[in-house]
Amino acid sequence: MELRHLIYFKTVADELHFRKAAEKLFISQPPLSRQIKELEEELGVQLFSRSNKRVTLTDAGVFFKAQAEAILARLEESKSTVKQIHCGESGEFKIGYISSVYQSHLAEVLKSMHQLFPYIKTSLYEVPTITQVQELELGKLDAGILRAPVHSEKLTVKSLFFDPFVVVVPSREKQFKGNQELVSFIKNSPFIFFNKEFAPQYNDKLIEICERMGFRPDITHEANNVHSILQLVEAGLGVSILPASLQQQYGDLRVSFIRLEDIPVNTEVVLAYKSSNKSAALKWFIENYDGRAG
Repeated sequence: MELRHLIYFKTVADELHFRKAAEKLFISQPPLSRQIKELEEELGVQLFSRSNKRVTLTDAGVFFKAQAEAILARLEESKSTVKQIHCGESGEFKIGYISSVYQSHLAEVLKSMHQLFPYIKTSLYEVPTITQVQELELGKLDAGILRAPVHSEKLTVKSLFFDPFVVVVPSREKQFKGNQELVSFIKNSPFIFFNKEFAPQYNDKLIEICERMGFRPDITHEANNVHSILQLVEAGLGVSILPASLQQQYGDLRVSFIRLEDIPVNTEVVLAYKSSNKSAALKWFIENYDGRAG
């Protein structure tokens, strides 16, 4: 049995018409009929019933069609995997990330990656979590650095670290003597935060934290990246509640990061990718990127 026998059989099984199947295969009908007869003789079964110019699958034919489809699908998957492995040694490696994740360690990892894969071009895209999930599923991104939860059956998710939240206020504001004084201040302050449609689950975290402190935040200003949020806080337009790790990245801004005592709410930073992607570069990146700064 050769591969062409499976292809010819599946085409006839799909069309249930020898002439139409032959046209689809770009061959004449007699050779096609001959190939099907050879296959039936080798298997020792009848795969098709032919009566009054009508073609139907026998029970054996129905079973064999499912097996042929599985074999051909596995072959296509293998061809795709071989290409991915080849492209993993050259081409482009696309990484999505969110603005609220510190990127110092990522730069160091990419430097090491370039030494091992000198022919790979790395591209970084600042993309919100929801869009990253979609683009990872479609293969438009190879890896994504984003925040949990990731709702996708098509992606594998690796936990990187948990990030607690801090209150961010303009640095010129007075010093707070205790947690109650801090809560009283932010409760009566305008909030600056991500647009809810842009980062819905992140927005839910903010609401949860504020409700634990006994109020709902007055979100007066919205932005789609963390740098803009911090600049607005720095300008004195309000306060925000953001992941603590950002202090490492934006320590030069005139804002104060204040720990939230007794509010055990954090956000999980994860690495997401398609397990079907067999790129050598992706495999190396997964093993070497842990998401922590420094």
